[in-house]
Amino acid sequence: MAVAPTPLICLDPGHGTIPAIGRQTEPIGPGSSQLKIKDGGGTAGEAPVALAIALRTRALLKRDGYRVAMTRIGPTYAGGNIDRARFCNVRHAALMIRIHADGAADSSLYGIKTLVPALHPGWTDDIYASSVRAARKVQAAVARQTGARNLGLVQRSDLTGFNWANVPAILVECGFMTNPTERRLLQSAQYQLKVAQGLAAGAEAFAPRS
Repeated sequence: MAVAPTPLICLDPGHGTIPAIGRQTEPIGPGSSQLKIKDGGGTAGEAPVALAIALRTRALLKRDGYRVAMTRIGPTYAGGNIDRARFCNVRHAALMIRIHADGAADSSLYGIKTLVPALHPGWTDDIYASSVRAARKVQAAVARQTGARNLGLVQRSDLTGFNWANVPAILVECGFMTNPTERRLLQSAQYQLKVAQGLAAGAEAFAPRS
């Protein structure tokens, strides 16, 4: 009997796109005439936090015997969100976890949430149900590990990285960089590890090894 391959988890640390590339535009979904900027840059301080959490998550997943691929392992990225989705598509990832941190004009806002693709025929209908299932598991695990305020799941139809994905895809907003308390936590190694433990636990619950 053939042994099923070990699941591959694709980690996508948000932002870090080279500015000259980030200002370019790309179709929001396959065949769409609607264009969207490749990378608006994110909230101040978000890109290095996302990378640090992704690297810690990778270490935990590999320790547990999973295969892991990352869209970027350094501070910069030379592509857009279509490229990020395709990176995970061609590797037939069991799950694409996009790692971000939130920002808001209201600095009192805090908590974690997970974004999922909205149902769009021809774009996300093949990954919608599995993405929502993964999001529930990951959101619950991150909230449990960190003790952070659980803001739940949010469906999004306007994210290029979702609309071009052919594998289950979620985006975890790990906290608000614009909230002073949460920003300090997100920049600390101890809290980054807690987030990573949640991400790894949720991914493993969604895509268990055979």
